[in-house]
Amino acid sequence: MDEVAAELGLDPAEVRRRNYVPVEKMPWRTPTGLDYDSGDYALALRTAMDAIGYDDVRALQAAGTSDGRLIGVGVASYVEIGGVTPSALAPMEGSPGLWESAHVKVLPSGKVTIALGTCGHGQGHETTFAQIAADVLLVPYENITIVYGDTETSPFGFGTFGSRSAAVGGTAVLMACQRVVEKARRRAADLLEADEADIEQVPGGGFQVKGSPESAVSFATLAVKALMLTKPLPEGEEPGLDAMAYFDPPNYTFSSGTHACVVEVDRDTGHVEVTDFVAVDDCGTVINPLVAEGQVHGGVAQGIAQALYERIVYAPDGQPMTSSLMDYAVPVARQLPSIRTVNVASPRRSTRWASRASARAAPSAPRPPSSTPSWTRCAGPGSRTSTCR
Repeated sequence: MDEVAAELGLDPAEVRRRNYVPVEKMPWRTPTGLDYDSGDYALALRTAMDAIGYDDVRALQAAGTSDGRLIGVGVASYVEIGGVTPSALAPMEGSPGLWESAHVKVLPSGKVTIALGTCGHGQGHETTFAQIAADVLLVPYENITIVYGDTETSPFGFGTFGSRSAAVGGTAVLMACQRVVEKARRRAADLLEADEADIEQVPGGGFQVKGSPESAVSFATLAVKALMLTKPLPEGEEPGLDAMAYFDPPNYTFSSGTHACVVEVDRDTGHVEVTDFVAVDDCGTVINPLVAEGQVHGGVAQGIAQALYERIVYAPDGQPMTSSLMDYAVPVARQLPSIRTVNVASPRRSTRWASRASARAAPSAPRPPSSTPSWTRCAGPGSRTSTCR
């Protein structure tokens, strides 16, 4: 994109803007047959450029610095596929459909255990899945336990990869909890001797007759009553409040965003320092901002490392010299800037609560804006070769 900009005499950010799919054209059928169902790419670009002070940095580049520092600024935009793999599209990959499942178990105490097929390894699943359940069930967050990783207790699932746990596994949790709520509503209507349409859910997970808080039943009481039957259940109704759900997404998810950074290049040594970095991401509905921000920070660090630090070094005899983390150039905190994150959410149609990927896209976006501004300042705007080494 930057070479196209140089050839046409345009700013690299402007070339990107002109080639985005406009938001009003969504959904957009790609040449490969996939559908981008939402995304405001121009908004992410504007947000990133405003946050990084793009025009001010360009002015500083043109004027030059008094101490001879070379200043570079770069942007990179991405669209990242996630939520793999819908059964309807699986033949395109030669893959089976990768659905997910969730089993919600309501204990007589009113506490809830949710067993999942997808298995986390540090992404914060225990936090985010419990939040989804708490929002639907209206029970205290601390009353929810998430279980995964044990084939004796968890339902079948396809795992954590391809940015699918929140979008696919999280939707299965949502659906299973919704079924629990509907079962509990029916039990509450029976206990309160009211029409089901007149029963409403209240904070704490209980139910009451609309407008009559004195006619209410707690979630824990419902959990016990649903197990300790005093009369036959209606046909098709089962004891307990437990529920199982499976989710096969109708489409992939497509997160998007723009990252921008400013670098300083030492004229004599060529050393590059990233002085500012802004990550603007559209991962849909953010379940837990702290978890999402942490994943983006880690991804940005990984991307900057790939652009500026990481390298496999071999000895003349072919032996690798960077075979452990004692030798391999993984950056430490002092080598990274303060990473600023912004979320711009556009609505999704492929999942029931509009979540996309966040972490998997993060390492991809920082590499171009971290390396491109160094090239631009060493080579000069519009140049195709660099004299910096």
